[in-house]
Amino acid sequence: MRLSILTGNPSPREALQALLDAAADGIVLVDHAGEIQVFNRSAEMLFGYQAAEIVGRNLGTLMNDPDRAAHDVATRVSDLVGRGRTISARRKDGSVFPAFLSIGAVAGSEPPAFVGFVRDLTAQQQAEQETLRLRERLMHVSRLTTVAEMVSGIAHELNQPLAAIATYAHACDRLIGVAAPDVAEIQDALQRIADQAVRAGSIIHRLRGLGQTDASEYEFADVNAVICELADLIQNDARARGVSYRADLAPNLPLVRMKRAQIQQTVLNLVCNALEALAPPQLQAREVIVRSRLTPTRAVEITVCDNGPGVDSQTVSRMFDPFYTTKADCAGLGLPISRTIVHAHGGSLKYLPEMAAGACFAIQLPA
Repeated sequence: MRLSILTGNPSPREALQALLDAAADGIVLVDHAGEIQVFNRSAEMLFGYQAAEIVGRNLGTLMNDPDRAAHDVATRVSDLVGRGRTISARRKDGSVFPAFLSIGAVAGSEPPAFVGFVRDLTAQQQAEQETLRLRERLMHVSRLTTVAEMVSGIAHELNQPLAAIATYAHACDRLIGVAAPDVAEIQDALQRIADQAVRAGSIIHRLRGLGQTDASEYEFADVNAVICELADLIQNDARARGVSYRADLAPNLPLVRMKRAQIQQTVLNLVCNALEALAPPQLQAREVIVRSRLTPTRAVEITVCDNGPGVDSQTVSRMFDPFYTTKADCAGLGLPISRTIVHAHGGSLKYLPEMAAGACFAIQLPA
């Protein structure tokens, strides 16, 4: 139903229609049986129907299955009135779009009548998806940066099997050159070459896993296993910097729902920060400890602690602010991204200022 544009002294009905047509949201008035009685101008633009085409048809015409059955006004009034929900709406041309629908009862109407307010959520959902896509890209870049900061340890880790391969290859060449070569000794050297090649390939495989874009789904994982997968990478980088690394992991922890690569990225970032904090040469007995435990509130906690100079009060208050950094060659995104990752897992990332010496960060994830 559509009334004429206001001229002169409008009737109450004309005034009401003018108000409805001025609304930005689609407004649909239906009777107790769910038949459409009024269809405002925004609803026409939203659904592609003229009011004359749609008036008298059921509200379900504007919805996609299975929302049509779930929003049958004739049978589900008590479930629908006063509650907003996201639906899959259908236009006249058959295209489907996300919409927010809220239904209210018209006071004093007999038989009962209901008014529905419809808002197109397409732009909002596209913006949310773009934000999510950009956040995933930023997390990926952050992970690559973290790995790049550990490049000295990575190089050291790769050099070991490569040096061993070269040594055994030279030994094979020497053994073959003697008058009566010992075949068993040569075979043993060749086997060692193969073992070291597999070790080098394993290192590269782990690094590729850390460098890939994280398109994985959530899984239930053992936090200790996730930490142990990083042990070689952390150990070699720590050794290259003259720092002792130790993992103190509580047994029998409950599983945690996580994206494994993202949690590993967070742990690596915190370990990198700890190693950099221990760079001053005057520090003695430098150590980084990664611990896991179950808190009294049934959260699985991972702490990364060092015995360095600690964090000053000004930095503590701003360390999780994007782009805040005390390093000349750092973008200041590591901790903010780490906190975003942990929050997306329903957990928390905090700095623990009560440490007697050094710095300690705690990740808590719901078990």
